[in-house]
Amino acid sequence: GARKPRVVVNAAAYTMVDKAEQEQDRAHAVNALGPGAAAAAAAQVGARFIHVSTDYVFAGDKPAPYVETDPTGPLGAYGATKLEGERLVLAAHPEAAILRTAWVFDAAGKNFVGAMLRLARQREEVSVVVDELGCPTLAEDLADAILKLSERDASGIYHCAGAGETTRAAFAEEIFAQSQARGGPSARVAHITSAQYAANNPGLAKRPANSRLDCTKLATAHDVRPRDWRVALGACLDDMAAGGWRI
Repeated sequence: GARKPRVVVNAAAYTMVDKAEQEQDRAHAVNALGPGAAAAAAAQVGARFIHVSTDYVFAGDKPAPYVETDPTGPLGAYGATKLEGERLVLAAHPEAAILRTAWVFDAAGKNFVGAMLRLARQREEVSVVVDELGCPTLAEDLADAILKLSERDASGIYHCAGAGETTRAAFAEEIFAQSQARGGPSARVAHITSAQYAANNPGLAKRPANSRLDCTKLATAHDVRPRDWRVALGACLDDMAAGGWRI
């Protein structure tokens, strides 16, 4: 029978940042054409539409956290296709809500926290870049924000990331400190620059140096406030510890 959803959420994306450079058509289909079509279908049945986007729509050269109205300037195919997705969503469904998030982590799935803990099982020292800034976001907090917005009449672009900010290297150090406190894997962190990392890993897509998102609009307009990233990380590691550190 015909389905009449009240809200449609698109959390699907092609997120392999480096591979997107070689598979631009596929990334464009998943990140731009797909969301545009889904938004059009939602508009047709009178459903609200919530779309998840990314910090990668920005160039990362702003000295302060990004606000929603800042000029975009993606550095690679992933960010460019995600930005096109935002445009196609809003063109098809002008009342849609777009949530840009960043540095998403979780107790399951492929993400920075799991990757660091896996590396810590294999070696005593892990090299992590020190010149990329961002706001780590627990997937559960992002999901909570989506649920809250689904109950409200939210439209337009919002930034939704964990409170506080850190570098990739300091994020890794906090992961290992909190993991060790719970009996999990840990390692030393060697600080390297993104230029050094790129030199050792040819063919990488360029990443924004500043991924910090200012989430004031979301807090002010809809009272949605993701937790401080350290607190959220603790909750994530509690889950991982309870699950026996299956990483």
